[in-house]
Amino acid sequence: MTWTSIAAMVTAAVACATDVIWRRIPYAATFGAAGLAVVAALVLRGWAGAGAALAGLGVGLLVFLPLFALRGLGGGDVKLMAAIGAWVGPVSIIWVALYAALLGGPLALVVAMMNGYGRTAFRNVWSMLTFWRVAGLQPHPTVRLDVPQGPRVPYALPIAAGLMVRLWLQ
Repeated sequence: MTWTSIAAMVTAAVACATDVIWRRIPYAATFGAAGLAVVAALVLRGWAGAGAALAGLGVGLLVFLPLFALRGLGGGDVKLMAAIGAWVGPVSIIWVALYAALLGGPLALVVAMMNGYGRTAFRNVWSMLTFWRVAGLQPHPTVRLDVPQGPRVPYALPIAAGLMVRLWLQ
């Protein structure tokens, strides 16, 4: 296991703790981790390392940015992906995002069912899909994260799990 993998896991662990406890991921955790990743890569691997860290940061940011724009994810989740991307690089962060999505969907279903919100959640998903088919890909007027309607999933958990799967399979 490399030092960058360990740093990415520490970043994910801090984000999980704050997301579960306070339902937010602080700027200091994400920006601090991303900045440290770029500086460490520059010092230890030179400009090529810093370039790889910045590329990972950019890809990590861009992967979940559309979901944030559609109000499907919070900004902390997007910043967390960018910070982890700075540690693991542009190729690995794509895999982390894929695994996080595959693990996050079932987690969201479990949380919805456990809170008696399953039927409403399915109705909301159907409403969003119908809205997007008619109006195009834009934020739904009522089904959004900033309008609390049901249980919230601390998405740092599936992101961390996606990171673990990627590191294990790498």
